[in-house]
Amino acid sequence: MKTGEDRLVQKITQALAFKGRSGFVLGVGDDAALVQPRLGRQLVLTCDWFLEGSHFLRDKHPPDSIGWKCLARAVSDVAAMGGEPRYFLLSLALPETHTGKWLGGFLKGLARAERRLQCWLAGGDTTRNHKILINVTVIGDVPAGRAVLRSGARPGDLIFVSGRLGEAELGLRSLRSGRRVIQSNSSPWVKKHLYPEPRLALGRWLAEKRLATAMMDLSDGLSTDLSRLCAASRVGARIAIDKIPKVELPKTKGRKPLGLTELALHGGDDYELLFAVRPKHAGAVPSSFQGLALSCIGEITRERELILAGPEGIEEKLAAHGWDPF
Repeated sequence: MKTGEDRLVQKITQALAFKGRSGFVLGVGDDAALVQPRLGRQLVLTCDWFLEGSHFLRDKHPPDSIGWKCLARAVSDVAAMGGEPRYFLLSLALPETHTGKWLGGFLKGLARAERRLQCWLAGGDTTRNHKILINVTVIGDVPAGRAVLRSGARPGDLIFVSGRLGEAELGLRSLRSGRRVIQSNSSPWVKKHLYPEPRLALGRWLAEKRLATAMMDLSDGLSTDLSRLCAASRVGARIAIDKIPKVELPKTKGRKPLGLTELALHGGDDYELLFAVRPKHAGAVPSSFQGLALSCIGEITRERELILAGPEGIEEKLAAHGWDPF
């Protein structure tokens, strides 16, 4: 006889089909999965928590966006190393009241992310809890010796970012200001917050062309993540305020002005790529990649501090004021 957990696992595995996927020797249904590594490649392993109250709000975030985002944000770590995602493990705790319609919506979004990102369910665990707690472990790979690390930046390297920064933070603020669940089509910023796109193609291209000396994804805000890249590389950075790609808001009479620079510097959840490039290779970096804007925002320095340079030559130290769970 099937237990309640057995029925829950069956519902999950039926929604996230794995049969016939490349590399699987044995998928969901046994004590563990078996996969076949690809020849000449190194494995990339990462995991990510996605917690009710800290990362999403049950009464604000649509269930399908939670399903999409829990996988997309973990896959973004693989993109930041120039790798490709292959499989994921899902650990899910939720109240019994959310094993019906809510779970169906969650699995719909997760299945869409699974297909889009070509990253397939290999197993996991389920349990009951009064809050919704999600942990995703992603297994990817990268050609041996080609992974891009945080620690390769050198003084003189130019600093680039993809996309526009602060959009997801603006989307989160819009969502919080509403009285109920906001749909993704309400604005492009809400969509970016709810359904982030890991920059897999860009990460792979930068790794294949050996253009990026150091790289990481922007999950906690530019000010915080740049400080981490610099610490790993034992360098500093100078960033130009007027070169940071910010949110573009339509001009509306009576609109309350927003601190777009603050959003771009400290707003989290963008999942864009931050990367360093040798000056002699900077000309090979286009202004856009597959429609995604790429912007040079500064340079790596020998002095181990972060400096923000204003348009009139005024400089100030850049403190890390991005997301910090502690």
